[in-house]
Amino acid sequence: MQKTVIIIAGPTASGKTALSVQMAQSFQTAVISADSRQCYREISIGTAKPSPEELAAVPHYFINSHSIKEEVNAGIYEKLALQYAAEIFEKNDVAVMCGGTGLYIRAFAEGIDDMPPIAPGIRTHLNEQFARNGISWLQQQLQERDPGFYATAETQNPQRLIRALEVLNATGKSITTFRSATRSPRDFRIIKIGITPPKEILHQHIHHRVDHMIHAGLVEEVRSVLPYREHNALRTVGYQEIFSFLDGYISLDQAIDDIKTHTRQYAKRQLTWFRKDPAFQWFDSRQTTEIMAYVKQQLS
Repeated sequence: MQKTVIIIAGPTASGKTALSVQMAQSFQTAVISADSRQCYREISIGTAKPSPEELAAVPHYFINSHSIKEEVNAGIYEKLALQYAAEIFEKNDVAVMCGGTGLYIRAFAEGIDDMPPIAPGIRTHLNEQFARNGISWLQQQLQERDPGFYATAETQNPQRLIRALEVLNATGKSITTFRSATRSPRDFRIIKIGITPPKEILHQHIHHRVDHMIHAGLVEEVRSVLPYREHNALRTVGYQEIFSFLDGYISLDQAIDDIKTHTRQYAKRQLTWFRKDPAFQWFDSRQTTEIMAYVKQQLS
């Protein structure tokens, strides 16, 4: 049987984790996380890591593997995930990958270009400008200085905008010049599964999850990482809103409402990203039996 990675992707709160554990149990294999935040040991509640029971049920890679002080990006992830897959393949023909970070999944499946090194001062300056002037400043800078990239960019994603400006400031060139779009061949097969429930159910799941995070101690978790608030790992939904609450800018109720709104928007962006890839076979996430049957048919 050809070595195969089953990729389970979809929006946040769609049920990916539970399905990946079930899939890994079925094939007696391990799960490689493709989530850009769950690798950090210091943040667990706001990243919706697998539960202790799920982590105990099957081996997991790239969960709690790094400190928030470490730089992790798509290029680093590509190398790590390929190593994880090779390790799993020593004992098993199948590995499962699960996550919602589209860039990491693409890096693993297709390869990603090496980006130029960025001096820390450039990133610090841009982060300070973003904190002072908001996302509109980032958008304006890129629209004026790199209109080609801006035309296709995720313009509501500050991390992507900051990354593009970093490269521009460091090299004088658009980030697009470092994207060769040449796929790196893989010596294993990839089966891509996309899952999502109907929109109204997904939104219910998101709202329930945010309420659960608050009850589980999200505010205390965010307070514990205040010294690292400038790190890219914390420029994400769930942390930025609680920072605003802790700074006294908004009430806790407002922060919770904002997290729900921004998470719904993030889920929509995730779906848009994954649906651009025709290799994904889509299912309602409640169709577990059909998903398992499809995968087994593909493998046979």
